[in-house]
Amino acid sequence: MDRRDARAVTARTRIALTIAGSDSGGGAGIQADLKTFSALGVYAASAITALTVQNTRGVSAIHCPPPEIVAAQIEAVLADFAVAAIKIGMLGSAGIVEATAGCLRASRKLTPPLTQPLPAGGERGRTAPRTPLPACGERQGEGPGDLPPAPDSPTRPFLIYDPVMVASSGDALAGAGFIDAVKARLLPLVDCLTPNLAEAAALIGAPLAQDEAEMARQGAALLKLGPRAVLMKGGHLTGAEAVDLLVTAGAVRRFAAPRLSSRNLHGTGCTLSSAIAAHVVLGAFLPEAVAAAKEFVGNAIERGREPRFGAGAGPLLQFPLRETRADD
Repeated sequence: MDRRDARAVTARTRIALTIAGSDSGGGAGIQADLKTFSALGVYAASAITALTVQNTRGVSAIHCPPPEIVAAQIEAVLADFAVAAIKIGMLGSAGIVEATAGCLRASRKLTPPLTQPLPAGGERGRTAPRTPLPACGERQGEGPGDLPPAPDSPTRPFLIYDPVMVASSGDALAGAGFIDAVKARLLPLVDCLTPNLAEAAALIGAPLAQDEAEMARQGAALLKLGPRAVLMKGGHLTGAEAVDLLVTAGAVRRFAAPRLSSRNLHGTGCTLSSAIAAHVVLGAFLPEAVAAAKEFVGNAIERGREPRFGAGAGPLLQFPLRETRADD
């Protein structure tokens, strides 16, 4: 194998970049993203935005690197890898939001948005074939549920943002000025925003949605801030089903699954957004990617229901653990 062979392998490899914080307990953030991408067959590069000191009991300290170091990581990856999707998670400070958005804007300012995912074969510049939507992607309203076609765009990655502001333990993960910076600088670049109910309410300055109708209204309000699609995550609503709504300019799609009971749910949001990005890289349209990612997360919750990793709320499991025997 020579250098030409290495370049060919790189061109065929499906690559995603995660820009997020590190979880020393391994359950969320960068660690959850890397596990998810690997489990789904996507190579993952990373840019670390924060070092969190945490375990299953909570977060005890956070250290954010200088924004220029975050920017340098992103620039290094984008300069050398053919990145097909970028997942953004915890950014931590307004300065890091500014630095991240600046890198993404500079890398994409001459390129129209990638509104259709890459085809399954990984070749850039072709349109992925349409396949029927899964049953759980029930459409409400008018218009297509897919993002609309755009001019041929072989270089702009699909960008998904999970606006992490508070850890599942309740600890704050973002500083002063964060929301204003996100709204002004980052949201206009985003292809899909994936807020939970608290994050959506914080971004638009509204009370928490109490039902699906209000979720849809808040999703529409978030669209006006710039993202091209909003996945409203309704996991904190009550009811037998966990319902998410994919809101685009032309439609609202409902994704429902049985609500799973488990104490080990740490990293659920990170895993979902990373799985969506992975399925987009593998050739799915956005509604299909959401359905597949939701199924992936459900399986990960089931696998993580019984294991105990600490005294508090543990993680879900993106892939099965190896069973051990007494003689191992």
